[in-house]
Amino acid sequence: MAQWTSAVGAAQLARLLTSQQDRPAGPGSKRPPAYRALADGIRLLVLEGRVPVAARLPAERELALSLSVSRTTVAAAYEALRSEGFLESRRGAGSWTAVPAGNPLPARGLEPLPPEALGSVIDLGTAALPAPEPWLTRAVQGALEELPPYAHTHGDYPAGLPALRSMIADRYTQRGIPTMPEQIMVTTGAMGAMDAICHLFAGRGERIAVESPSYANILQLMREAGARLVPVAMAGGLAGWDVDRWRQVLREAAPRLAYVVADFHNPTGALADEDQRRKLVDAARSAGTVLVADETMSELWLDPDLDMPRTVCAFDPAGSTVITVGSASKAFWAGMRIGWVRAAPDVIRSLVAARAYADLGTPVLEQLAVNWLFGTGGWEQAVELRRAQARENRDALVAAVRRELPEWEFEVPQGGLTLWVRTGGLSGSRLAEAGERVGVRVPSGPRFGVDGAFEGYVRLPFTVGGAVAEEAAVRLAAAARLVESGVSGSGDAARPFVA
Repeated sequence: MAQWTSAVGAAQLARLLTSQQDRPAGPGSKRPPAYRALADGIRLLVLEGRVPVAARLPAERELALSLSVSRTTVAAAYEALRSEGFLESRRGAGSWTAVPAGNPLPARGLEPLPPEALGSVIDLGTAALPAPEPWLTRAVQGALEELPPYAHTHGDYPAGLPALRSMIADRYTQRGIPTMPEQIMVTTGAMGAMDAICHLFAGRGERIAVESPSYANILQLMREAGARLVPVAMAGGLAGWDVDRWRQVLREAAPRLAYVVADFHNPTGALADEDQRRKLVDAARSAGTVLVADETMSELWLDPDLDMPRTVCAFDPAGSTVITVGSASKAFWAGMRIGWVRAAPDVIRSLVAARAYADLGTPVLEQLAVNWLFGTGGWEQAVELRRAQARENRDALVAAVRRELPEWEFEVPQGGLTLWVRTGGLSGSRLAEAGERVGVRVPSGPRFGVDGAFEGYVRLPFTVGGAVAEEAAVRLAAAARLVESGVSGSGDAARPFVA
């Protein structure tokens, strides 16, 4: 019986391998044999999670043709991977990826670092800050006081607590977007909202247009739902969207859904202006595409004089095109797993009906805590505290990276939680691997792209400040030196494989 559970085609694997660009070898640098470079490239893809464990690899002849190398090179690379525990084979069943005994399974998204590792590793993998106390404690205490009447019910509220739905609707209305409670569904975080939307609108094989780059965990959620991702390149720097590209993709690919982050885009930090928002909504409406606007970062402006544009749904007064996703996780605390969807009432009814086969509802106590924050003014004070913390961390991280890695390039965003950094020609994947060796965890650019894009980038979140930010930059510089010297891999030189 075959031990593989999925398959990677020769053309796909070739694209992933050739995306692993690195700085050219300097004078006197010794490049590894072709088979070794190929083995290292496949091993790195497995460790990054971009090629799943237990994925069947193409036959030697097929991969050799796609890479324009000899079959002997591929055979030697496969044999090296088998000897290191990254490949298993069986006659008649082919070869499939594996991880050596004792190695953790690679993550496909951006999971938080285990608590036991926090003392020795600086975690730049997750863009989330500690809770803004005392507001978390006060919100939970307030929720406990409101809990008794709900404790006498069944506790299942598939659309969310009526009080919280009404509160969220009122907050949109106060922003100039008339909203009824019937247009709101409370979810288990923004990920829960996106999961419900994808399952309702984009069945297996449906196209979803996404920004390129985009948020890694959402991309992975869509892949696992069976969607076909259509990447649309962002405009340069922090300029937001390239609306002409969006209009062309929506017209030609006719995706069922489009997913965008207009407010301090994750990972680039870009902020789309009102003209871009209006034109994108018009383009989506013309193409018959449902536009999902993720505004989980919308309250995290860090520059006090910034004039925030209107939300994307403000340009869809009929409510027929835009679905908005919001969350308490970024602006308040990631441990507060409360999100919401704002959409037309018929869409909300469909989402609620489908929820009976998923999670039934969101925890009541956490909903009451967020409702307490919204109703008492605690939310505004907690978010202001969050902004001050993120601003201080941003400035410390920017200064440290500029000092330790002056050849790295980035633009400083006016808000959000992330810095999108071009790594001076180094492979982001190899920097991430080398970072594990020197005690800093950083996600590589390809996690935020489709089919190996953005190999020359890493994402740095504003989650550490002060001396920790300075030490993080020192460790990143050490990781960069390892990559430059070609020893970031498992002993042999770790240069990229380029056919």
